[in-house]
Amino acid sequence: MGTSEIDTPTGSGPPIRVVLAKLGLDGHDRGLKVVARMLRDAGMEVVYLGLRQTTGTIVTAVEQEDADVVGISMHNAGHLTLGPMIVRALVDADLEVPVVIGGVVPDVDLPELAAAGVAAVLGPGAPVDEVVATVRAAARGNGGR
Repeated sequence: MGTSEIDTPTGSGPPIRVVLAKLGLDGHDRGLKVVARMLRDAGMEVVYLGLRQTTGTIVTAVEQEDADVVGISMHNAGHLTLGPMIVRALVDADLEVPVVIGGVVPDVDLPELAAAGVAAVLGPGAPVDEVVATVRAAARGNGGR
């Protein structure tokens, strides 16, 4: 498999660009750093914003970096508030960029997140293949760049 088949949603063109961040006051970022490495090793361009980001800083980074996907890590039970909040902020900024949430999210909350526009949710310990495939699928839904 050539590089272009690894790093793009369609097998050609520029690599998928992903903005990763911790939204809000959650201070646990080890998992997000692992995901950043997974995606980078799969040939994607990763912009890691780190801890304690706001919707404004994430939207600005998405605009500046021409991101294909936003990945948000949740471990503080704020997913039902913060997930829809970032989706709305992106829509309000006229950015059609899918949001993937990773972390501790109970299955019972998945339909509400999907209804709010969250593209996908990955649980703790998701295998590399699943993480990469989920981000690629989200980017395809966005049409790539």
